[in-house]
Amino acid sequence: MRISGLSWLRRRKARWAAIATAGTVVAASAVLIPASMATAAPGCSVTYIKTWDNGSGFGAQIELTNTGDPITGWNLTFNFPGNQQVTDGWPVSFSQSGSTVTISSNADWNHQLNTGQTFTLGFNGTYSGQNVDPTTFALNGTVCGGGTEAPTLVVDPETVSVPEGGMATFTVRLSSAPSGTVTVTSTRTAGDTDITVAAGGTLTFTPQNYATPQTVTLTAAQDADTVNGTATITVSATGGIPSVTVTAIEADDDPSLSIVVNPTSLSVPEGGSATFGVRLSGPPSGTVTVTCTEGAGDPDITVSGGTLTFTSENYATFQNVTVNAAEDADTTNGTRTIECSAPGLVTVSVTVTEADNDPGQTQAIVVTPTSVTVPEGGTATFGVRLAAQPSGTVTVTCTAGDGDSDITVVAGTGTKTFTSANWNVDQEVTLAAAEDEDSTNGTRTITCASAGLPSVSVTATEADNDPAQAIIVSPTSVSVPEGSTAIFGVRLAAEPSGTVTVSCVEGEGDSDITIVSGGTLTFTPANYGTPQNVELAAAEDADQANGVRTIVCSASGLPSVEVTATEIDNDAAENEYITEFLIQYDKIKNPANGYFSPEGIPYHSVETLLVEAPDHGHETTSEAFSFWMWLEAMYGKVTGNWAPFNNAWNITEQYIIPSAAGQPGGMSSYNPNDPADYAPEFNQPSQYPSPLDSSVTVGQDPLANELQQTYGNRLMYAMHWLLDVDNVYGFGNGRGPNLTECGDNTERVTYINTYQRGPEESVWETVPHPSCDTQRFGSAQGFPPLFIQGSTGNQWRYTAAPDADARAVQAAYWALVWATEQGNQSQISASIAKAAKMGDYLRYAMYDKYFKNPGCTSPNCTPGTGKSSSNWLINWYFAWGGDNGGQWSWRIGSSHNHMGYQNPFAAWVLSEGPTALRPQSPTADDDWAQSLTRQLQFYAWLQSAEGAIAGGATNSWDGAYATPPAGTPTFFGLAYDVDPVYHDPPSNRWFGFQVWSMHRVAEYYHVTGDERARPILDKWVAWALSETTLGSGSNFSIPSDMEWSGAPAGNFNDPNAMPPANPNLHVTVTSYTNDIGVTAAYVRTLARYAAAVGDTELGQQAKDTAKGLLDRMLLLKDDKGISVCETRADYERFDDVWDSSTQKGLYIPPGFSGTMPNGDRIEPGATFLSIRSFYNTDQTPTCTGGPGSGMAAINAYMAGNGPAPEFRYHRFWAQADAAMALADYGLLFPNG
Repeated sequence: MRISGLSWLRRRKARWAAIATAGTVVAASAVLIPASMATAAPGCSVTYIKTWDNGSGFGAQIELTNTGDPITGWNLTFNFPGNQQVTDGWPVSFSQSGSTVTISSNADWNHQLNTGQTFTLGFNGTYSGQNVDPTTFALNGTVCGGGTEAPTLVVDPETVSVPEGGMATFTVRLSSAPSGTVTVTSTRTAGDTDITVAAGGTLTFTPQNYATPQTVTLTAAQDADTVNGTATITVSATGGIPSVTVTAIEADDDPSLSIVVNPTSLSVPEGGSATFGVRLSGPPSGTVTVTCTEGAGDPDITVSGGTLTFTSENYATFQNVTVNAAEDADTTNGTRTIECSAPGLVTVSVTVTEADNDPGQTQAIVVTPTSVTVPEGGTATFGVRLAAQPSGTVTVTCTAGDGDSDITVVAGTGTKTFTSANWNVDQEVTLAAAEDEDSTNGTRTITCASAGLPSVSVTATEADNDPAQAIIVSPTSVSVPEGSTAIFGVRLAAEPSGTVTVSCVEGEGDSDITIVSGGTLTFTPANYGTPQNVELAAAEDADQANGVRTIVCSASGLPSVEVTATEIDNDAAENEYITEFLIQYDKIKNPANGYFSPEGIPYHSVETLLVEAPDHGHETTSEAFSFWMWLEAMYGKVTGNWAPFNNAWNITEQYIIPSAAGQPGGMSSYNPNDPADYAPEFNQPSQYPSPLDSSVTVGQDPLANELQQTYGNRLMYAMHWLLDVDNVYGFGNGRGPNLTECGDNTERVTYINTYQRGPEESVWETVPHPSCDTQRFGSAQGFPPLFIQGSTGNQWRYTAAPDADARAVQAAYWALVWATEQGNQSQISASIAKAAKMGDYLRYAMYDKYFKNPGCTSPNCTPGTGKSSSNWLINWYFAWGGDNGGQWSWRIGSSHNHMGYQNPFAAWVLSEGPTALRPQSPTADDDWAQSLTRQLQFYAWLQSAEGAIAGGATNSWDGAYATPPAGTPTFFGLAYDVDPVYHDPPSNRWFGFQVWSMHRVAEYYHVTGDERARPILDKWVAWALSETTLGSGSNFSIPSDMEWSGAPAGNFNDPNAMPPANPNLHVTVTSYTNDIGVTAAYVRTLARYAAAVGDTELGQQAKDTAKGLLDRMLLLKDDKGISVCETRADYERFDDVWDSSTQKGLYIPPGFSGTMPNGDRIEPGATFLSIRSFYNTDQTPTCTGGPGSGMAAINAYMAGNGPAPEFRYHRFWAQADAAMALADYGLLFPNG
């Protein structure tokens, strides 16, 4: 799972506050146009009234009265005196070219204007400077008040991009009716001769067709240059009508030749020299001479060897340019720009900085970092050095000051001596934190001082390891075989001061389950941490029910805890796959195996050294939570115990659905008519931070008001996608009684985010940051300046991964069905209501990022009104946020739609499923019903000739509403995108998305029998089976990675039909895998398909393959679950430094400087590992090594001294899906 795109969006203050007083000036701003007295011809009067004006935006109402003969079909035109621009109008059509506004009837009910009839219309607009009212209006060319308006030429657009070797068009019309025929001619009058008028060069307009746009077609011939040529197209007309021009720009398709320098910034020691390299980006057609010369700056910095010659043979080889820095007497690190140029190529610059060697810098003590976390019972260090070279010996002494006396300076490390030789080398001061009995994270100030210098301080914080006292039971739910016994362990969380007696007794439930031994346990300071066992027994009985009983353990003065014991009945026919489900479930829930945090949160994986979408194993995702809900629903089905399912939802609400306090201000400042400021996305991280552009009009949010009316507030209800569960990054450091951030005063379990910078930003190129930024970490302005120009911290935002929320709804459906079968539905009613509410807010996943209408190919395309900006699919993300002070807030959707995120089953549940799961908002049912059909159509439109489903579609090409390449097929206006959202690695490559998505289609077909789904499934299953191999023993292989070619057959926009086949869209499987999680999801898909289609040849083959894969997976069991060794060749990227030539590595923009909470520097030259230095001490082993061998193997691999490392991972989602695959098969095929 990966979330991409800008969600750090700064909002303007709500502008409606300035509009509230607009009514007081309405009368003063009204303009009355006198009526024409002619009654035998068109005549009109107009009243123009401003309804509001806040200095940059305004609204107006126009009352048009027909004083002439009746009119059928009409156009009202006028010219703004200033730079006013209409942004939206109603209830007829508005268009604007330059200052001319044309308002046209557009429906049967408004075509007719009878004599004396008054028609009222309105619009909103923007302006700068003066907002002077228009004074002249014309109805069908007749000026209101007399006379005929002279027609003018109207072209749209005024600037056209013409692809080299392709065509583009613009349209021409007249602004008003001419007195006779007008001939319009379009010719190229200046500029690039490759651009020509291909069609529509001569057009004819009459009083009847003057308002109908006619098309002029331009072509751009293929050429050998790399220049985007420009031509002027002059559009002229007969009858004295002034000519206008259109600017045509060739979109060149030839690879651009450019000068490449490396590095782009250079440090030269005073009195010495340094070099940088120069090459060309591609082979030139002839000899190219590049000259590098000194530009502005320090004259002591000079160039030698600055003339370089490149040919088609040596263009890719760097040639060195030497830069010298002369000795001088100043103490300044001078800078100078070196400019490298060649005829016809863009000049590039290298910034050179002299590293001065003259003393004179102000002396000071420098400590790094300024805050240190010291583990209780352990040590930590900080560095001390001087800021400048001293003239003699300087002694710095670091001593412990006020605060926790358990934190001390280790003897022999607090006094440091510096000379003129070692003044700039960090010397380490070691701090220790003694073991204590409290559970407080104490702090102490460490002061470093030297005679004559200002002292500096380091804040040391103890990382306490003493938990608060409590009874700990493990596991919290236990399965007891009928006629046999089972145990759970009991211990104390902390050392007691004396003897503690814990008593465990039977509570309510099945009386066949009893305590056999261990009902009374004694703990002392010597044995408090050693689990003592309580043994349970389940008596033989005649029923076939899996009885449940609660076991309660308590001690004086401590909260009691409960264990849920479930009898595993042996009276029903045995089903080995259900038995294996329970074995796998118990492994996942066993605390000793490490799947859950102390708070009860599922980790992304048991192992910590894991980099994929989350960049650490002990982060977690909304994906993991959704799989947990589904696992507990399955457990409820098998055992009848629904307490774990309810607990999963409770933990979800507590930790990964932002609370009201976590959304400061309650989003009360949110304005659905102005959801967010526009910021374009870019392809490369090096193109960030992105500028905000408030001139782009965004669409309306149609859901906010309805949701507020339904639930009584503006808060959002959705899972944020990413948590740092163990506070590995440290963004929670310092929180406590005296520090609360976005409602959170706990150090652990912090909302974080990573991806922010376009489709080429891989996990290796991300900068983790807190969702609630209070500017404590990062730069002085926090982390937002990395992503949005001019943005600062003191803001919060969250991002939902809609497929996880939809999976939660899917899990809730099965929980409701199974609990109802057992008569237990009342036990889970509260959790089901939460799922229905989540489905209500999940509708934000249907909307374009900036609520633009489908088919948008320009930032200034038509913004959405009502629900016109809905794509009715499930997009990649939606996000929301605001100012920490509650002054402004925003919401966005996503323009990108991926096949792997679609969930037609959830759409059916929320539109036609059980009443308890229907969202409460009045239009939600209809929205999800429309989404259901659109998703099925999307699968068919993307299905390859072989059967696999291709990537997806976007409403924002290049993330900036650009025009897609000519010939790109569209789906209801959305352009086909082979790898939507991210490209490193390509988002269409992973087979996991195929099986996740097709499992939902299979469940939908099995439950509903909707025949629209059957052909999609038949074709996909046949393809997948053809790429699957069942070997001997535990050997098997399924698809891993895929490549794609071709495209869907054509544009599709029929709401009532299914798309045709795609004979030219193809998939190739490029590698195979035995990945446990993907295999489990594949098994579930095949099993559900087989159950749905029954006794058919393909259905039997699917069932046999599902069983064959399950049986082989069971041969791969280990103590923690089911696993295989994985080779991680991508771990070579741990230490990648950003390279401008490849655009790979961690990019930090010049000028940004900040720190992670542990002191890791965030600055140009940083790497994935350097801002995550905690990985250097990670203890995760390789498949065959001991603790710590994982990082050692990675370092050897990066150094070229070893193979790609191999790891054995236990991802939570994968292990949960493996358990559910076993249960699915056992429930669907109880006889095997």
